[in-house]
Amino acid sequence: MGRVSQAQAEENRRRVVDTASRLFREQGTQVSVADLMKAAGLTHGAFYKQFASKEALVDEATAHAFAELAQRYGAGLERYDGRRASAQQALIDSYLSVEHRDDPADGCPVAGLAADIAREGGGREARRVYTEGVADFADFLAGDDQDGIVRLCTLFGALVLSRATKGSPLSGEILAAAHAALAEAPDQAPQA
Repeated sequence: MGRVSQAQAEENRRRVVDTASRLFREQGTQVSVADLMKAAGLTHGAFYKQFASKEALVDEATAHAFAELAQRYGAGLERYDGRRASAQQALIDSYLSVEHRDDPADGCPVAGLAADIAREGGGREARRVYTEGVADFADFLAGDDQDGIVRLCTLFGALVLSRATKGSPLSGEILAAAHAALAEAPDQAPQA
């Protein structure tokens, strides 16, 4: 088999990082390199041509997941012409949805990676990226009279608990209660 071109190698690397980002949010970072590479459609041996270690991939996949999250809320600001409260509410609506609960692979890295990042050593790049991503997300969620960290903790907690109780009526109740707690007050609703 011949060598792959530099462009193909870069595309393979992007595919592995994207696949890892999704699998790590869905299944945790304990996913084996062999399973990860199979999901990416590549051989196990190709992994070591692209990454120094699995830890290096965890670092890069974490950064990728948070970059996707930042793109989502940035796109929301564009969609709502910079009306922050409207973009925030749209994100809250999406975040506390059954669809988000049921699709951790494409979901929030705050919720999807929290347990694994907590187990990692404090000096790891993934921990630094995760911490910065949480801070940035909380900043986006902050309002004139609302603490972004409290809002993020409410979103995160509701999502994790609703996933853990999926299949029971409590799961939907958790999403609904958090949504009601974070809903815009009537006097703060954006004017049409």
